Amino acid sequence: MVTFPGSTSATAWAVPDSLRTLGRRLATELRGSPAADIVESCLTNTWTTSMSWGTPPSAAPEVFVGTGDIPAMWLRDSTAQVRPYLAVASDPEVADVLVAVSRRQIRCVLQDPYANAFNDGPTGAHGEPGDRPAPREWVWERKYELDSLCAPLQLAYAIRRATGREDHLDGAFHRAAWTIVRLWQAEQSHTHSPYWFIRPSGPFAGDSLPHDGRGASVRRTGMTWSGFRPSDDPCRHGYLVPANALASTTLHGLAELATSALRDTELARHARTLADEIDAGILAHAVVEVGGTSVLAYEVNGLGAVLLGDDANLPSLLSLPLSGWCTPRDPLYQATRRLVLSEANPSFFRGSYASGIGSTHTPDGHVWPLAIATAGLTGGKNAAARAVEKLAATTAGTGLMHESFHVEDPGRFTRDWFGWANAMFCELALDLCGAGVRHLFPVHPRTLPT
Repeated sequence: MVTFPGSTSATAWAVPDSLRTLGRRLATELRGSPAADIVESCLTNTWTTSMSWGTPPSAAPEVFVGTGDIPAMWLRDSTAQVRPYLAVASDPEVADVLVAVSRRQIRCVLQDPYANAFNDGPTGAHGEPGDRPAPREWVWERKYELDSLCAPLQLAYAIRRATGREDHLDGAFHRAAWTIVRLWQAEQSHTHSPYWFIRPSGPFAGDSLPHDGRGASVRRTGMTWSGFRPSDDPCRHGYLVPANALASTTLHGLAELATSALRDTELARHARTLADEIDAGILAHAVVEVGGTSVLAYEVNGLGAVLLGDDANLPSLLSLPLSGWCTPRDPLYQATRRLVLSEANPSFFRGSYASGIGSTHTPDGHVWPLAIATAGLTGGKNAAARAVEKLAATTAGTGLMHESFHVEDPGRFTRDWFGWANAMFCELALDLCGAGVRHLFPVHPRTLPT
């Protein structure tokens, strides 16, 4: 079992034998590929560089997971960063750390469910000091992102599936689950929401939401509103379709936890009802015709506005099978996939070195390893093998993944320390070697055999 050393933060954790063994196994199975030389360093990077622990007064141990080169913990990123460790969660040392990460996420949700990124304690540090309303001391950034609240529910579900443990599904988790469901219900009618966000100055002043921080106009659809995308860029139309799909799947997983672990049938009922309303909204408002073919839009507003395309950050339309909302063979997904992996997607770039999906968050011509890994994970074994080879050749000598790189030259990249991308590369390698973890996460009932 892990010994958590008191209340002061610490880094450079010793890597458990189970994790090193997994890294060696992956390297062996990928022998002959450039991936064999980097997979273990990518696998252990978060464990050795990005985690710190502490034991709050009269509380169980918690683990903070930094995103990499930014000293803050994103709910979404932290779940993604530890997902590969679920492959060895039978090791009590690893399981203890995963549970401690879950506890910290839940503490963050209860501090401010509208925030996306948090400090390692009430330090008062902020990404942009001028943001309004001013974030609390625990909050690094208060961009409301629907998918952020999916992340702690997804991780808690997966820990139970992987280990059988339920000690993390305590009273705090129960309160956080109700907080999330009620917030998502409230944001089905964003007109009455208390949330607003303005960034008046600095290099990212364009992140302010329009209409005095309230966001562009929307009409109730059954979906739930999001202020920002998983890229941390503002939503244009309010209803972010891939995030809503992930929320629907997550709610079905929560309903399962509510019934079997929390013994709260009312929470289960609310979760399933909300999931059904979200799905109805997606199918009624986000399925559009393009060239005589039905595809999913990336964003809609319920008033007729539609944004076609996709972003590299997950959840994305490309990642819908990873979100558990559909299977890779789903005809609607296949048509959408063809669109987003083509020049019809404004964020798709093709060059002499690589092609893939980028983001408004990075310069034109840059594609993201996250999206290349996602295309591999959703495209079959041959696609996965090609993606591993391509990504292993894009490190520019650093031995780690980057946020993005230029399609003509992988030596032109953004962020040389990005934990999420390292973990996504590892998840791709795990899947290719038959040790993937996606089966531990919730799936939507529509994907199950009838």
